[in-house]
Amino acid sequence: MSSAFGAHHARTHVQNLNPNASSLLAGIEIPNHSSFNGISDSSSSDCDFSSPEKTETSDGREEGGSDFDVAKPSVKLHLKHRSPGQTPMPAKESLFHSAASDVTRIQTLHKRILEKKIRNMVTKPKKHDESSAVKLIAEAPAVKESYAGKLMGTLKSGVTLGSGEYFMDVFLGTPPKHFSLILDTGSDLNWIQCTPCHDCFEQTGPHYDPKESSSYRNISCHDRRCSLVSSPDPPRPCKAEDESQTCPYFYWYGDSSNTTGDFATETFTVNLTTNVDGHKQQHQEVQVENVMFGCGHWNRGLFHGAAGLLGLGRGPLSFASQLHSLYGHSFSYCLVDRDSNSSVSSKLIFGEDKDLLKNPELNFTSLIGGNEAPVDVFYYVHIKSVLVGGETLDIPEHTWDLTSDGFGGTIVDSGTTLSYFADPAYNIIKKAFMEKIKGYPLVNDFPILEPCYNVSGIADYKKDLPSFGILFNDGAVWNFPVENYFIKLEPEEIVCLAVLGTPRSALSIIGNYQQQNFHIMYDTKKSRLGFAPTRCADV
Repeated sequence: MSSAFGAHHARTHVQNLNPNASSLLAGIEIPNHSSFNGISDSSSSDCDFSSPEKTETSDGREEGGSDFDVAKPSVKLHLKHRSPGQTPMPAKESLFHSAASDVTRIQTLHKRILEKKIRNMVTKPKKHDESSAVKLIAEAPAVKESYAGKLMGTLKSGVTLGSGEYFMDVFLGTPPKHFSLILDTGSDLNWIQCTPCHDCFEQTGPHYDPKESSSYRNISCHDRRCSLVSSPDPPRPCKAEDESQTCPYFYWYGDSSNTTGDFATETFTVNLTTNVDGHKQQHQEVQVENVMFGCGHWNRGLFHGAAGLLGLGRGPLSFASQLHSLYGHSFSYCLVDRDSNSSVSSKLIFGEDKDLLKNPELNFTSLIGGNEAPVDVFYYVHIKSVLVGGETLDIPEHTWDLTSDGFGGTIVDSGTTLSYFADPAYNIIKKAFMEKIKGYPLVNDFPILEPCYNVSGIADYKKDLPSFGILFNDGAVWNFPVENYFIKLEPEEIVCLAVLGTPRSALSIIGNYQQQNFHIMYDTKKSRLGFAPTRCADV
């Protein structure tokens, strides 16, 4: 999910890109903002869900809880590339927008890590702070029903809107009303623009009105769950005599992008699909109650018409974490390629996907967690090296390490468009490609990516481009098809390496461009990331 940013700032980034820069992010600065508590954003969407069966166990949201041996429901969300009738944005223009968004997002990821480091230095939290947060969620009114079948939802790509992200439609409140939210695996707070909207960005359709929903409930500032969100700066004092005083929240995404409002709970309505007689499908609506979210009255940023954001990060507030009692501890998605037409869809699946687990090409690598992961919202993996043209590159292994001060490491992020590697690794990767690609004219004046090559008139150029893969520390290898690491720009007939560098202290990020047509599974119970090459349109 590329991060949110003000429209004027996005344009500034694009216009200031240096045609001769070896890295788009070479001079990135890590700002210092004491109220930072969030990450990225995107644009509009469509969604169906499917959910696993709920066991009688109310525990198990964290390691050391229930083993969830009982089968859980699974949630399937259809992913659409673009809305019907929309003309795709030209590849070059879309790339400019996505790259500018990525710049801001990476700044935001840096700041989140810095904020976490400062908070730890000041508060010196105990070992079990995270499990305490999970207990607060467990104390919240639980989902009462047990579901079998699949919750279906639809996701769309934001390419036509200049966004490199995917969006999801949700139905909120009682009676349920439809809203498009940004799908973000890099943050955990769910939020939506609410009336009265004192300072809000433009969105498609009306704002959510809590007064029109009988299931909306404010969370009091005296409620222990209020400690799960960051307060505005300066904080609003919680008056002992006012039990009804709402819990204020502040979530910051970079530049001028942020959301501020009331922390609350609401009912999400989803479509449940079950199999009858083994083949016939039956559909019904089910309600997931007491989902914690932010009702935003002050919201800024370029969110491309979306009404808010649905967080799927590893933190306790994310939609995924709050639905553990329904579907267990895993979810997966399969992103269709960016050039798909409006009739093509793919899915986001909550719960264990048996078809994926049977895939002979499914591979797993470990997710880094616990004390090793400086920010509990991110999905960290441990890279050992990179393979170009079948050759393991001589990249110092410490380049990929998480440092003692919380910087470095690699995250898998559906919200960042391109992939970004720490500069020492990126420079070696770029050099390896340039040494191995022969016979194609090098294009030196394209202002974002390099190397770029002129492939005009050559239909089978892909066979001449070196293979590319990531070797993980536990021996797993993620090999990518050419279209996942080279981007073709029309009508120039230029192909460019869809990888960029970040500063030495920065995160490395595997973005959604490299994730296209892979079924990717996030399994927090077994602390692993699964990936299998898949034609996502067929999932």
